[in-house]
Amino acid sequence: MDTSTPALRKPASLGIQLVGALTENIRSGRLQAGDKLPTEAAIMKDFGVSRTVVREAISRLQASGWVDTRHGIGTFVLPQSEHPSFRISAEHMGTLREVIALLEFRISVETEAAALAALRRTDENLRVMQLALQAFTLALEAGHDAVAADHQLHQEIARATQNHHFTDLMHSMGTGVIPRARISSILNTDPERQNYLRRVHQEHESIYNAIAEQDVEAARAAMRTHLANSRERLRKSDPDNH
Repeated sequence: MDTSTPALRKPASLGIQLVGALTENIRSGRLQAGDKLPTEAAIMKDFGVSRTVVREAISRLQASGWVDTRHGIGTFVLPQSEHPSFRISAEHMGTLREVIALLEFRISVETEAAALAALRRTDENLRVMQLALQAFTLALEAGHDAVAADHQLHQEIARATQNHHFTDLMHSMGTGVIPRARISSILNTDPERQNYLRRVHQEHESIYNAIAEQDVEAARAAMRTHLANSRERLRKSDPDNH
């Protein structure tokens, strides 16, 4: 990264400005496909921004398909061939019903992805899944929402299919596909949110165990159960269903 980059201004839009600067570094070739992004500390120093702004920018880049973050490894620039044209944008998740519709779509795709992952997963795939599960546990213990770890696990399951179409689709959906904001809005207390996340974590562990054991039917069933449970929890929160 060009360390002469001037510090960003206008605090209200620092995250957007940083996304633009990093995207330009990718477009110009200063950061090329496969390159590992500098550390958070380096980006903070180069652009004069906080850690929160850096993380927001990386999340936006990931959601847009420019980079791929792998827990315990780093964030890498994606090749243009992996920068898909299909997008799940914010307007696709503007209402509860649209979030539910997206979960229905995910059930149809990710159930089979889990089955293929059970057939084809490598030791490296399992290692990254374990890192995502560990990151989820740490976030849970710290009282955070664990969205990044949640999305990372689903990304790695897609990658374990060894079929780039599944991986491209997960990149295109980004972290916004995890309906945590909607769930948080219907859970009234911190204990309720923590209990919800513990259930999600248990469901994730069931998926991982089936994939690790190469049990195709169990992996398919565990993923379907996980996503269907998320859908039903959201449906129950829809006043039009009562």
